[in-house]
Order: sequence, then structure tokens, then C-alpha cells
Amino acid sequence: MESYDFVVIGSGSGLSVASVAANRDQSVAVVEKGPLGGTCLNRGCIPSKLLLYHADVLETVRRAEEFHLDVEVRDVDFGTIVREVTEEVAREAEAIRHGLRESPSHTLFEGEGHFVGERTVEITSGNDAGTRIKGENVLIAAGTRPAIPDIDGIDDVAFLTSTEALRLETPPEHLLIVGGGYIAAELAHFFGTFGSDVTVVGRRPHLLPEADAAVAELFTDRYADRFTVHTGHAVTAVVEDGEGAVTLTARPYAYSEDGVPGGIDDDADPVTATGDALLIAAGRRPNTDTLTLDAAGVAVDDAGFVETDDYLRTTADGVWALGDIVGEYLLKHSANHEARAVIRNLFGSERRPVDYTAMPFAVFASPEVAGVGARESDLAAADREYATSTYRYEDTARGNAMHAEGLVKVLVAPDGEILGTHIVGPDAAALIQEVVVAMKAGTGTVTDIRESVHVHPALPEVVQRAFAGRFTHAGHDHHD
Repeated sequence: MESYDFVVIGSGSGLSVASVAANRDQSVAVVEKGPLGGTCLNRGCIPSKLLLYHADVLETVRRAEEFHLDVEVRDVDFGTIVREVTEEVAREAEAIRHGLRESPSHTLFEGEGHFVGERTVEITSGNDAGTRIKGENVLIAAGTRPAIPDIDGIDDVAFLTSTEALRLETPPEHLLIVGGGYIAAELAHFFGTFGSDVTVVGRRPHLLPEADAAVAELFTDRYADRFTVHTGHAVTAVVEDGEGAVTLTARPYAYSEDGVPGGIDDDADPVTATGDALLIAAGRRPNTDTLTLDAAGVAVDDAGFVETDDYLRTTADGVWALGDIVGEYLLKHSANHEARAVIRNLFGSERRPVDYTAMPFAVFASPEVAGVGARESDLAAADREYATSTYRYEDTARGNAMHAEGLVKVLVAPDGEILGTHIVGPDAAALIQEVVVAMKAGTGTVTDIRESVHVHPALPEVVQRAFAGRFTHAGHDHHD
């Protein structure tokens, strides 16, 4: 059995920790069963956002008539778009693989690994099958995979997950999407812009249930204008006709006022939809079930995510974990943040808890959505006093020039502390960043945003004006 100073399972954000270990002259082993670079590079953020930008450009061109521009899109080479993105991702993955193979400090084991003892991993596939390695420290960063819901007939139907959808070289004529979260929203925008009819079925009352309710409601209304949307419904059955057509059946699904699932209403009339492609985008599940974690003494929670303490240590000595498999935030920037925390706590002189303050999210759909901090429902459920202000894009000079629709919603405490900010509209992912900085690095108050000079007439004025507005809630006025 070979021994290493540091072993990492997974080649996403965990590679940052491995690089620091190697720079400290430690021997490093990397275990990866798929292409190098992890979910983000190969099946997630990078290919999806590269493709989505093409959709954004096409959508902009098609809106040219609004600005009295006579523009015609004569052709779309969809296959070339997808192939170029696929090839670029493959080159990046191969570059990482080549770098690890050439590194004198790294040993790459290309195959699936699982624990067979304390900090001991066995490679079970590939050329290294049967090899056992042990690490002085082991980092679990093996990510997640698409969750497949329990739907009658799902095993007998050809369906796509996001992995396969990102490689389709021909858009479906009619795409059925099961799920109403980030992935469903982004892929609906992509394929819908390139000509697919799209039907989206989600269990929650609105799409993007993790967003603030006001943003989720506006987003859902906009999507209902673009696509066929059935919110508040759960898909109960799917069937394929043998010629490639898939029909789904969905029934109303109830939630209580505080968001507790109530279940399917079997007595209500179902809705049906038929398409030539079915995309399952109903969340992610951790890859912990492939790792035999009990052999290493690593505990998981009820949802299967690795349990860690505030420093990202697992229940086993010398075993750490980060990224999606921890389940705190299933976001690449969160995984990178956690990697920096592990580096500090594993190699630094003083350990500090990982700080998730002001962790933002963004959805690169149309409209774009971003948020940071608490939602109004979170504050109401906690019986916390707060005030809110909203400002619309179209009420700014730049927003009006863009013919933009959208809003910025701000939530603050009575003392002016920023509790949360939520945006739906163009460039939401960029606009949220000044709020993140204020919450993380500044005093984190309304004044930080309101009194900072904003370029006029630039789009960030919509954020400033949301913070400069009159904050009201439940009869309380807030003046900061």
C-alpha cells in the first residue's frame, strides 16, 4: 500500500488544497473517476454559462426591433455552438490531467475510489484498480450527481439530465422539464431561445423556490409568458410511445403556508404534456453512497451529505470535506471559499471556522436572478423585525434606455444592517456584488450602499436607489 501526505478524492475545488500541499513539499495523491476539473468545468458552471451566453446574444438580437433596428437572424449553427463548448471544456480538463501527470509532487489515480479503512482508499476501476493508498490527511471533495425522482415509468423512458442536455447538438422540438430550480430555469432559457417549445413542471408554487418570494413570483410570471409552466404540480408518471415521444402526467402538489410539503392531491385533475425530450432537473444528490464512508468513520446526515464541524473536519481524524458533498451551498464559489478555509485550517498556524456570511447566488436565465442574505420569509419565520424597500429597473435612466424590467428588493434591520438583497433583471449577478462586499467587508448597513457614489447613469443606480428608498413593513417606517 502506498502512503501519501495528502489524498484528495475529486478534482474540482479540492485541487486548490492539493496544490498548496504540493507547494509545501508534501506528497499528494488525486483520485478522480471522470474528466479532471470536477462538476463545474465538465458538467456545470462552465459549459452551461458558455452556452447560455450564446442564448443571451441571440435574445438581444431578436429584441433589436424594440430599438428601431431592422435586424434579421438568417441562420443558427446550433451544433457548432455546442461542439465548440464541448471541445473547449475537454481541452481544459485534459490540461489539468496533463499538469497532474507531469507534476513531480502529484500522483493521479484515474478511477473510482472508496474507503476500506481509516484514511485508506482503494481504487476500484481503471488501470489502477486494486491499488490501495493511505493519506496522513484525506480530503473528500467528490461532489454530487443529478437526483432522479421516484416517478412511475421513469426506468422505462429515455431521459436527459443536465449532463447530457449540455451536449445535445440539436435542440428538441418540445422539451419537457421536471423541476423548477436553477438548472431547470437556465436550460429552459437556453433551449427555448434556440427554438424549442418548453414545458416546465415544478412542485413549488413558484419557480426558483430558493429565491425571495417577490423575485420568484416575478420570475415565474415572466417564464409563464415564454413557456408552458405548471407550478404546484408533481410529475407522477412518464411513458414513451416507442417513437421517441414522451408523455408526462402531473398532479397538484400542496404546501402549507410555512412551506411544509403536503403531498399529491390524487383527486384533482392531472395535467399532461408530450414532447420529444425529457429533462430531469429535480436537484442533486451527494456521491457519498459510492465512497463506503462508514469504513473510514465518516458520518453523513439524513440527506446523505458529509457531516463536518465549523472547520470542515469530518467525524474521522485527519479527514476533511468540502464542496457540494458537504451540502452547505451547492455553488462553485462556495466550494472555492471552503477550499480556502481548509487550506487555512490544515496548513495555517491558527484554525478559524468557515464563514458563510454573505454567500450570494445567481441564476443565469432570462430574466437573470441573484440574491444574498435572508429572504423575507426567513425573517418572518424567525419573527425578526425588519423593513423592506423595492426599486424597479425601468425607473432608472439606464434601465429605461435598456427597456429593462426587473426590481431590486432590500431587507434591513431596524438599525440599518443589511439582512438580504434580491434582484431580478439584467446583470443581476453583477449588481449583487456591491451588496456582498458591503455585507462582508464593510459595516454592512444601508449607509454603505446609499452614500457610496454611483456612476450616473449606470445600471448600479437601481441598487443605490433601492437602498435610498423608504423602508416599510408591517406598519413600521425605517429612517437610517
